[in-house]
Amino acid sequence: MASQKPAYQQAAARIQPPESALYEAARRHLDNLTKPPGSLGRLEDLAAQLYAVGGGKTPMAVDPARIYTIAGDHGVASPDGPGVSPFPQDVTRQMVMNFLQGGAGVNAIAGSVGAQHRVVDAGCLGGPFPEHPNLIQRRVADGTANFLEGPAMSLEQCEAALDLGVELANEAAAEGVRTLMTGEMGIGNTTPSTALYCAYHGLDPVRMTGPGAGLDANGVSRKAQVVRQALEKHADVVASQNPVAILAALGGYEIAALAGLIIGGAANGQLTVVDGFISTAALCAAARIAPDVRFFVMVAHASAEPGHRGAVESLGLEPLLHLGMRLGEGTGAALALPLYRAAAAVFEQMATFDSAGVSRS
Repeated sequence: MASQKPAYQQAAARIQPPESALYEAARRHLDNLTKPPGSLGRLEDLAAQLYAVGGGKTPMAVDPARIYTIAGDHGVASPDGPGVSPFPQDVTRQMVMNFLQGGAGVNAIAGSVGAQHRVVDAGCLGGPFPEHPNLIQRRVADGTANFLEGPAMSLEQCEAALDLGVELANEAAAEGVRTLMTGEMGIGNTTPSTALYCAYHGLDPVRMTGPGAGLDANGVSRKAQVVRQALEKHADVVASQNPVAILAALGGYEIAALAGLIIGGAANGQLTVVDGFISTAALCAAARIAPDVRFFVMVAHASAEPGHRGAVESLGLEPLLHLGMRLGEGTGAALALPLYRAAAAVFEQMATFDSAGVSRS
């Protein structure tokens, strides 16, 4: 008997892009509202996406909405590593506890926009965390290996993390969640994210590498060299353009789980609002594995990391917000949620020219 395919492969095979006729119907309706055509700009794009992803059903469902802040540690950021972050690895674990105590930026912003929040341990160091109702503990391993010495993950570990993300999306769907939002925590994780961008899209490490959590100019230069060394170390894998092999060689458990979340959400017909630099790297992986995820996602904001713009352009997408943010955690994704609610309200509550008795000319 043939072995069952991994969950992420099964989910990728289930993704059905929305019918183009639904986008056309949405545009016709928007153009018939009491406003000049296109005058609400990107808000109209959001409304059309919601209508199409929802299969043309009204009222359009944005809520419930849930942020998954997925955490993992990275071997390249170990104490004996090359120094890619100004913070020690212990901060990953400390920040997970901060999330659970409600003290982080994502907690404040999620609360302000009425979003649910879950924290996921996909690959943190230090053993199990104390149980908490908002904590999901499904660690694949205790952090990745140093990708300067070998693959960050085995293929089996990478696929397990991808499957974890699909499971999270499926569980959210079973609980009625309509909108998923990505977030992450992992000291040093801008380094593997940068390497993934370069590997998937042929981008230059120097151009793509930024300060992350606050490196100075010398630190950024050193980090860019680390990324270049990793790409050279795994040149055969990069040349293969096998998206999962690249993710295993250069990525992280939280990044792979986020990629699985995006794939699972698309398979379920859920919208996924993608946060900043690290989450967009996960989107790059997801889009290589399952190209049609692009119909079900929105890049929430333009990260202040200098390479983010080029990475998003490589995906053929455009960030929704430009706020100079680079915190991660899901903060930018949460801020996009009210705009989707506003888009739905415009679509459903504005009068048409005929119903309002307003002349078109």
